[in-house]
Amino acid sequence: MSEEHGSGEERARAVRVMVVDDHPMWRDAVARDLDGAGFDVVATAGDGPQAVRRAKAAVPDVLVLDLNLPGLPGVAVCKELVADRPGLRVLVLSASGEHADVLEAVKSGATGYLLKSASTEELLDAVRRTAAGDPVFTPGLAGLVLGEYRRLAADPAPAARDKPDTPRLTDRETEVLRLVAKGLSYKQIAERLVISHRTVQNHVQNTLGKLQLHNRVELVRYAIERGLDGA
Repeated sequence: MSEEHGSGEERARAVRVMVVDDHPMWRDAVARDLDGAGFDVVATAGDGPQAVRRAKAAVPDVLVLDLNLPGLPGVAVCKELVADRPGLRVLVLSASGEHADVLEAVKSGATGYLLKSASTEELLDAVRRTAAGDPVFTPGLAGLVLGEYRRLAADPAPAARDKPDTPRLTDRETEVLRLVAKGLSYKQIAERLVISHRTVQNHVQNTLGKLQLHNRVELVRYAIERGLDGA
């Protein structure tokens, strides 16, 4: 093992991951791949209720979640756990590429969606990027999700409109928000603004707190409603 690879594994070791899938062989294989790459696999689960219980006890950073679960659907698991802990990042790993499934997962709080046809390296990269706060989608699905953001923004809920007491964002927070709305990853935003990846994450978290939003989906919708995704 090279020194460079070792340092990468040490960085990944801090990332706590939980794997949820009702197929034992698939679940165990994914867990082994993640563990072999240096991630800390803190728990696994084979059905929806078990996933909720174990995730609340194990407190993972990233939940790798199948949608088709007995007892409680994956989208319901995602919605409950993200509501309980907004900082949780959920990467859906599903056999379904149906647009309805993708959109429902994202609306439930998932930060990424990967098809099970992805290679092991693609999965490992997706988990790393999800842990870093980037939205990760199987090619072709990212445009679908951004299109849905725009559709939702075309008919926003009345409560989403500006109120007199809406907190003011700093110029930098607004700048980061504008780039998030354009679909840029945190890494791309950091490069564009010549700031660190961590600083971008901090700005996003501060903005979520100020606006009382829970995830990137709500944040992008907020930005698009206000025309911040334009040039």
